[in-house]
Amino acid sequence: MVVRIPQSLSTSPSLETGWNVLDYELREQKAQTLGSLAGQVEQALAALRAFDAAAHGTGGEERRRAMLHDAADLVWAFMIQRELCGFRNWEAVVKDYGIPREVLNRVGQVRRKAD
Repeated sequence: MVVRIPQSLSTSPSLETGWNVLDYELREQKAQTLGSLAGQVEQALAALRAFDAAAHGTGGEERRRAMLHDAADLVWAFMIQRELCGFRNWEAVVKDYGIPREVLNRVGQVRRKAD
């Protein structure tokens, strides 16, 4: 004999309760932020690669260091957002995005501004 819960007591994914709507909105916002950060990481890494490919004179090292720090900050934010979305596999992301070791070594570092 099969016993079924009355439909009035079962939770249906199609019901739009306040919690379901809020949960949907939160997931949508997380996904949007993740996509935005992914694009920013790609742009920062592309800019760093382009900078490395071009010849730079005096002062180039300081600019490159700033670009490395900016890329590391974006990668760190991207890592955190991926974790919030439930994605935990970082090896594939590092490989797919081609994140250099030099950037990964700076992830999570807090820099102090000179007074």
